[in-house]
Amino acid sequence: MWVEEPLRLRGRRVAWLVPAALLVLIVALDWETDADFRMITWIVVVPGIAAALCGVWTTALFGVLSCAGYLLMNSVWSAQYRTGWPDFVLVVGGGAVAVASCAVRLRAARYVGHLQDIAETTRSTVLRPLPPHWAGMEQAAIYLAADSTARVGGDFYDIQPSRYGTRVILGDVQGKGLNAVTAAAALVGSFREWGYHAPGLGVVADRMETRMRRYQAYSAAMGLADEEDRFATAALIGFPPVTDADPLDQTAQADPANFPAPTAYEIEMVDFGHEPPLAVSPRGVREIATEPVIPLGLSALMGSVFVVQRFPVAADETLLLVTDGVTEARDRSGVFFPLAERIGARVGADPGLTDPVRLVALVRDEVLRHTRGRLTDDTTV
Repeated sequence: MWVEEPLRLRGRRVAWLVPAALLVLIVALDWETDADFRMITWIVVVPGIAAALCGVWTTALFGVLSCAGYLLMNSVWSAQYRTGWPDFVLVVGGGAVAVASCAVRLRAARYVGHLQDIAETTRSTVLRPLPPHWAGMEQAAIYLAADSTARVGGDFYDIQPSRYGTRVILGDVQGKGLNAVTAAAALVGSFREWGYHAPGLGVVADRMETRMRRYQAYSAAMGLADEEDRFATAALIGFPPVTDADPLDQTAQADPANFPAPTAYEIEMVDFGHEPPLAVSPRGVREIATEPVIPLGLSALMGSVFVVQRFPVAADETLLLVTDGVTEARDRSGVFFPLAERIGARVGADPGLTDPVRLVALVRDEVLRHTRGRLTDDTTV
């Protein structure tokens, strides 16, 4: 989305106040100074400032006002102190150039806004919005792209209900740019399909590895040499089924009334070299000690052996999954963000932070505070 006038106060356009104040200031100074130093020629700056902050018609208006102000102030001086017509031509020419520059700026802003809309559409395909209550789960997610202009990178996540339980994926494609997004889209598409149909989590893992290898083969055929070695880390989790609700009935899946109160349960997980999940509860934070296998796309090196591990989870524990944009975030001194320690301290002081929405917001705020808002990698929580 592009904004014609970036300066607003409580929703009202106030950008015009800047060139207006400058116009008044120049006229006043020219009135107060003596004939040895005429300020009125500086009025050519006014439409230039308007071109940077306002729309085309507002810029044109200030161009006209600048010319009128020049003629008015020049007329009050005796003939020997007037600046003359060459300076007036400069003011007129400056106003015309300002209007043209403003039109070019707005056209470029519209083009950038169009690109951002495309990036947003791409992002919503790979990182589709998910309901807060789905398939018996309460979930929340936040994605922050290191490239604030494109707003999309190689991180991906999704939730897929099925008759065999609910499957969750969080991953990070190696590298950046549109090719990383393409690889992420391929993996997410495979997860959505096989996460619904496959009876076992190991089958889902195998199909995702196959999809990554197919992407690499396609990239090689297209002559994209760098893509042949692209890989992705991911955490693939399976939650047990807790209801007989039809997984195709999205309304039933999103209604908490169709699901019993949470109890202790066991999750399945395949860790493709990803950051291990954290179980967050009012009692503290514990890391789920997984045995990682090779990342997706590297089975040709070590074989495709996917170990499905099982872990108990208490009813009051919230699983926290992040990408390395969180754990590898550094402050100005180069110190990594201490995720478990920071979250443990905050949850200990406020147990309500285990709520998914509050928890992901907490991680986001703490990471941004730690890095002072300077993210060097995509961040997904």
